[in-house]
Amino acid sequence: MNAPFPEAAPADEAALAARPPLNLLIAAPRGFCAGVDRAIEIVEKALERYGSPVYVRHEIVHNKYVVEGLREKGAIFVEELDEVPDDAPVVFSAHGVPKAVPAEARRRKLLYVDATCPLVSKVHRQAERQIEKGRHIIFIGHEGHPEVIGTMGQVEPGQMTLVETIEDVDKLPFDPDEELAYLTQTTLSVDDTREVIEALEWRYPNIKGPRAEDICYATSNRQAAVKELAHDCELVLVIGSPNSSNALRLVEVSERLGTPAKLIQRAAEIDFAWLEGVKTLGLTAGASAPEILVREVVDALRQHRTIQEREITATVEKMVFKLPRQLTE
Repeated sequence: MNAPFPEAAPADEAALAARPPLNLLIAAPRGFCAGVDRAIEIVEKALERYGSPVYVRHEIVHNKYVVEGLREKGAIFVEELDEVPDDAPVVFSAHGVPKAVPAEARRRKLLYVDATCPLVSKVHRQAERQIEKGRHIIFIGHEGHPEVIGTMGQVEPGQMTLVETIEDVDKLPFDPDEELAYLTQTTLSVDDTREVIEALEWRYPNIKGPRAEDICYATSNRQAAVKELAHDCELVLVIGSPNSSNALRLVEVSERLGTPAKLIQRAAEIDFAWLEGVKTLGLTAGASAPEILVREVVDALRQHRTIQEREITATVEKMVFKLPRQLTE
């Protein structure tokens, strides 16, 4: 895989001993979720089965380290299907795609593999069912996010309205008795989404929601783990990409509890001035960040402080998603 960034220059032993020890609380669960594991394995299996290159529409997951590693193995990342040659296999990202994308792939007779997270696919099926029942869908999500684009692309234009905030709910043009339903992006803040849902249900008492919340188990669990440790820290570091929704939400969860948080992609981005006066530091990783980057950060911290490391476990995850049959048969 791609080489790590250069390590921070180690302090000499005397300087290290003169600095106060650092309590490091590491959140569990953290890092890769079952959907991300599955998506990465799909690209790797496709490369094994079909050979290089395999095209991937959009970043398979939002993490530069992962994307670069797959690129080195022969994956070519593109934004649109028209960049894929007619004779090349293509993988759709874990975030999901509008219906028009696989339709176009079938029209061109492309060999494609869909790596959409099964929990995102579940939201897609819910959208179809609500439209079949004659309901307009209010979709809670972040405009421009690939998952939002993919989900809204499951229905015809005008059948789904996007909201992000309570203020957006206040501006909705629907009458209280209209047939409405709501769905949510899977990687949102549990707390923020609850507030928006409550606003929707207050304004539209008959609105229909999913039987179980759409926010995925991994998003909820990682936010719960940050809540477990944030109260005991002066600072929380979150490893993740700036375009990763679930990583950004982890920063927000910590800050909402009054604990400052910093989003970093790798250890080289740590400004050790942040640690001045910090006795207890929290560390977690978004669902697209591999564990190797967590250990890279821990190793960098050890170059500057004596570390007392402890894992804070909110829950244990055992979820595994099956690969598409076309890669296993």
